[in-house]
Amino acid sequence: MSKEKLIPELRFPEFKNEGEWEEKKLGYLAENLDSMRVPITSNQREKGNIPYYGASGIIDYVKDYIYDESLLCISEDGANLIDRNYPIAFNISGKTWVNNHAHVLRFENSNTQILVEKYINSLSIEDFLTGMAQPKLNRGKLDIIPIPIPKNPQEQQKIASCLSSLDEVIAAYSQKLELLKDHKKGLMQNLFPQEGEKVPKYRFKEFEKDGAWVNITIDKIAKVSAGGTPESTNPEYWNGNIPWMNSGELNNKRIYSVSNYITSKGLKESSTKLIPPKCVLIGLAGQGKTRGTAAINYIELCTNQSIGSIHPNESVFDSEFLYHKIDSMYEKLRYLSAGDGGRGGLNLQIIKEIDLLLPDIKEQQKIASCLSSLDALITAQEEKIEQLKLHKKGLMQGLFPKINE
Repeated sequence: MSKEKLIPELRFPEFKNEGEWEEKKLGYLAENLDSMRVPITSNQREKGNIPYYGASGIIDYVKDYIYDESLLCISEDGANLIDRNYPIAFNISGKTWVNNHAHVLRFENSNTQILVEKYINSLSIEDFLTGMAQPKLNRGKLDIIPIPIPKNPQEQQKIASCLSSLDEVIAAYSQKLELLKDHKKGLMQNLFPQEGEKVPKYRFKEFEKDGAWVNITIDKIAKVSAGGTPESTNPEYWNGNIPWMNSGELNNKRIYSVSNYITSKGLKESSTKLIPPKCVLIGLAGQGKTRGTAAINYIELCTNQSIGSIHPNESVFDSEFLYHKIDSMYEKLRYLSAGDGGRGGLNLQIIKEIDLLLPDIKEQQKIASCLSSLDALITAQEEKIEQLKLHKKGLMQGLFPKINE
């Protein structure tokens, strides 16, 4: 069977008659500088202002440097390459060190370097990994990755410029997102009393004369419960019409829907239980980021045993206010649940003993409304970034021809 022509689906008008692209192996396009990588153990590093790069980008700042030019780094860490927690290829320039967990490549043409970076980051390159327990992208496999390249240098430049401009827009939106998050963090520090204080630094005008907030623990104002999990191998328990939430879904923060559903039999014959809307949910277990994560549900649902629920009590507290307060206590909750060697967990007793300061219910509602409005801006910004990333993904699929092996 004849091989399809290497021509992209999308092409700038001035290059429509340029014909096929070339397929070249990565090892042919760039000089490999892996021999100049230097692993520096933590006790050998001298703090400085020179970036020290690893498989996932900057990992430290050190004294002295090796490189003083523009280079491309590609992660060799298989887990990183599969999970895509970071870009797997990234450009660096200027004075820098690179450790032995990222390949270092030098290109003669900067536009070719940008195209390779964008193309590699769009690939699924599991087929090039070696090893099972700790898969790696070794140099031999790296060198044979096929790369489609336009023959005309001007077409390379046009595509590189287009994709780089889009990345700059995404970076600008991401920077705005971080500023919004920092603004919210600073606002919360001022709208809630700080350690040792009973009134906040900032107060809405109508509440300035309301006096000190009231000190109380969770168990004095709300019911606290945990969920459970119906037996996963019993089909009679699953795919019903009762929403069941797992702890990973806490990261969605505001819960309007869940991925799993259980049956009435699953509810009756397990330790899970239905909880009402507007419970403040807290991750109880996990060594990752979930432990201590807060969320709030807007539908009646069940949860697993790794989620603690603070039930609403509208006469004493506003659930939105309490959600924001518990959300602001993430680091404190992590500390309280650290246990031996950081492997502990939260439990219902710890949650019941959480010490709070509460203002009048109307002031709670005003603070909650302010912070929730800011959350809406943050969510909108996150959605814009996701849309831009999807646009870039689609653009990449059109601008680069598919290589048929």
